[in-house]
Amino acid sequence: MTAGITDAAHVVDAPNVLGLLPTRPRLLALGEPTHGEGDLLELRNDLFRQLVEQEGYRTIAIESDCLMGLVVDGYVTSGTGTLDEAMERGFSHEWGAFAGNRELVRWMRAYNEGRSPAERLRFAGFDGPLEITGAASPRQALAALHAYLAAWVDADLLPCAAETLDRLLGADDRWTNPAAMMDPSQSVGRTPAAAQLRLLADDLVALLDAQTPHLVAATGREDWHRARLYGRTAVGLLRYHAAMADPSPSRMAKLLAVRDSMMAGNLLAIAERGPALVNAHNGHLQRDRSSMRMGGLPVQWWSAGAIVSAHLGQEYAFLATALGTIRDHGVDAPPPDSIEGLLYALPQERYIVDPRRLASALATVTPAARVSPWFGYSPLDPAHVSSTDGVVFVKDARRNPAPPAVD
Repeated sequence: MTAGITDAAHVVDAPNVLGLLPTRPRLLALGEPTHGEGDLLELRNDLFRQLVEQEGYRTIAIESDCLMGLVVDGYVTSGTGTLDEAMERGFSHEWGAFAGNRELVRWMRAYNEGRSPAERLRFAGFDGPLEITGAASPRQALAALHAYLAAWVDADLLPCAAETLDRLLGADDRWTNPAAMMDPSQSVGRTPAAAQLRLLADDLVALLDAQTPHLVAATGREDWHRARLYGRTAVGLLRYHAAMADPSPSRMAKLLAVRDSMMAGNLLAIAERGPALVNAHNGHLQRDRSSMRMGGLPVQWWSAGAIVSAHLGQEYAFLATALGTIRDHGVDAPPPDSIEGLLYALPQERYIVDPRRLASALATVTPAARVSPWFGYSPLDPAHVSSTDGVVFVKDARRNPAPPAVD
């Protein structure tokens, strides 16, 4: 089978990536099958640098908290704070500790030095303020949206006072209680106060939309975009907390769907502002419906990539990444009859292959499903190959280097 794709395996660079696509996409997404591997972050950084410098991409979006990402954006665009502060306060999931992420932020700041605001490279997180153990309080997003509107529209148009929001929100630890992730009865997401907050959040977002001409003229497009981010986040968090309080069997599917829907909303807003590069797990960026088993039951939902692709069509492109080994985590050489085994047999250490050539090579066989011994790695699903725009393969993942203590 390798003979069918050997000639189609190319160096992972901007010309070879764009050569697989009918046109330059507005959103070009690079997936990864696991998080934090140094080789994958190094490859991402090299490819994204080329696409910025050669193709004019102007935003890099990462699977990290969208509100925390504002800290990184302030640093890379205006030099606000320090690199250490950006890495500590600007990433969720503890991803500020990855050396590859630190190098990306350092390079973005250096790239922007001396450039006009229109030429500067922007950073964005596009995940919601969510962790495996739960979700953030909607306070930050709601309060910021209300403050923006209160400063620029007539007071009698506001659906409530800031004090009303504060009273309904109560203590933040009610919202962030980790016990609520496993026990719906511990969630405040369907209390009368939460229901009222959802109505108020909807009214605030509607007011923001209705006042768009005035707000863009009065505050500038940048502040208006940020207010829209606060609105999307507030509404999304309140939906997520309501789903956490749902005791039905579909609870987990709803939580996963809300999260990816929040991601998709952020990516579509980023796309409105110009061409952007995206990096996240393959599962969030794929065009296929996502699925997994939780508690012995199948769970399905549409990924952010599937939603965005339905909106943007050919203006969205997705490159899936697969790995041969992650020996530090017990992921050894793949079975020869798996899709990773086919790719592993080629001599290159890292390359990109046309999925049409790969699908053709697989047409007469049924590849074995690779099973990972480590929960943190998701093998490539052979059934998803045809819905990608390119498959990036890295043969052997090396140990992650530790980030420097200071820069």
